[in-house]
Amino acid sequence: MISASILIVFVLVGAVLLWPRLSNAPLWRATITPLASIIGSGFLVLGPILDVSYGGYAPLAMLGLCALAYLFGSAIRFNIARIADGSNMSRLLVTLEGVSSAVLAFAFVISVAYYLNLFGAFGVSLTGFNSSYHANMLTTAVFVLIFLVGWTRGFNALERVEQITVGLKLAVIAGLIFGLLLYFRQAGQSHTLQFDPPKVTGWSSITLMAGLIVTVQGFETSRYLGATYDAEMRVRSMKLAQWISTAIYLVYIVLLTYALEADPLSLNETAIIDLMVVVAPILPLLLVVAALSAQFSAAVADTSGSGGLIAEISKGKISEKMAYALLVGAGIILTWTANIFEIISYASRAFAAYYAIQSGIAAVSAHGGGQAWKTLLFGAMAVIGACIAVFGTPIE
Repeated sequence: MISASILIVFVLVGAVLLWPRLSNAPLWRATITPLASIIGSGFLVLGPILDVSYGGYAPLAMLGLCALAYLFGSAIRFNIARIADGSNMSRLLVTLEGVSSAVLAFAFVISVAYYLNLFGAFGVSLTGFNSSYHANMLTTAVFVLIFLVGWTRGFNALERVEQITVGLKLAVIAGLIFGLLLYFRQAGQSHTLQFDPPKVTGWSSITLMAGLIVTVQGFETSRYLGATYDAEMRVRSMKLAQWISTAIYLVYIVLLTYALEADPLSLNETAIIDLMVVVAPILPLLLVVAALSAQFSAAVADTSGSGGLIAEISKGKISEKMAYALLVGAGIILTWTANIFEIISYASRAFAAYYAIQSGIAAVSAHGGGQAWKTLLFGAMAVIGACIAVFGTPIE
């Protein structure tokens, strides 16, 4: 009965997302790209990690992550508005923007490894080949496929599937949350809700949270949609995407934390599948389908973005095709030398460095415009971003 209800919600939400009046609305189209980036991969791994690590305080950790991301987003939104105003950039700001682009390209390299390692893990999770070796083999094969497509044909054809995968992913999330709501109600009626003590406390809890910033990353994509949307629309859509994703994440974490018991001994990249089997048999299959489509499309998008950035930064000395080769090589090395939680931490630190530089740019610009409180805020965010880049740690 629960599985049937979840399927109905999945189909209804999918239909609404495909409704032309919504899917063609400019604000929603501008919102869907950062929204899908924010809740895509993080939704697959965050729940079990926060539940095991922070116990009953997991929702507070989630709120802290979302608040931190929103503050970093405020710096990027400030920079979007500044660029749109046509303000002259000093040599310092031009240099910082160049460094920022280079750091973002590096972050993309790690994020692609993150996406495709999740792809590999979920791809074998419901098969008889469910092992890290076979997951790494599948990840490596997809890396090679992406390289061959990018080298020979480019990514235009593959990028067209993005809107379909976004709708599929959001529909699965809606079905999952609905299933959790039903399970939470049953647990409440049977008085089996729980509040577990945290297993990570003090400084370790802070550095672990810092190492998870990539799971709420993705809002910055609004900045690079300037060819399609004006600055005002990109600022509005980024805010909307962050508010929606925060609401989704908090509801999800509250339901999962207090209704389900996460086993620290089985914490891995696909732990969410084991947890959702308890809720409804249909959920693991839906999660795997969503994971495969979403991680592949995200990897394609970041590979394409990284190739373009590297070619631009090197002023054509490194072609996009050569950049794809470098990215794939680095990704395969990461796949076979690091586990998914280490890759998440590396990606978090790389994106934190990017956010630190963007916050520094915003602070310098705000100071030049005589905006004292914004100078202080963005300066503080630059320091926080730098600290995350240095001290972020993976889950043990």
